[in-house]
Amino acid sequence: MADAKPVDLDHLARYTGGDSSLNAEILALFDQQCRTILAELEELTGSDANIRAWQELSHKLKGAARGVGAFAVGEAAADAEKVTPTKARAIVERLKRDAAAAHAFIEELLKSPV
Repeated sequence: MADAKPVDLDHLARYTGGDSSLNAEILALFDQQCRTILAELEELTGSDANIRAWQELSHKLKGAARGVGAFAVGEAAADAEKVTPTKARAIVERLKRDAAAAHAFIEELLKSPV
């Protein structure tokens, strides 16, 4: 699976009918949502003050990522759901790596003419 793209555009096309402008809009929304959630998760890392918020954010990111076909981000978020924020440093680093790959892929895709 090392050759897999950070976002499975075939998966996304199943829901958008392959409409490239709709794909671009959805990916831009996901990209922003992913950045926001990741920042919020990073703020919670290291403290169990709000485990529920951690789990809700992880779950939200998992669903959004899987919905657009960013499966590596989705799997990392699924793993994040299972840990507490005090034990989450490694998973946050994994999320950051997987999200960075998805961000770069989306950014490059959005530069292309529709």
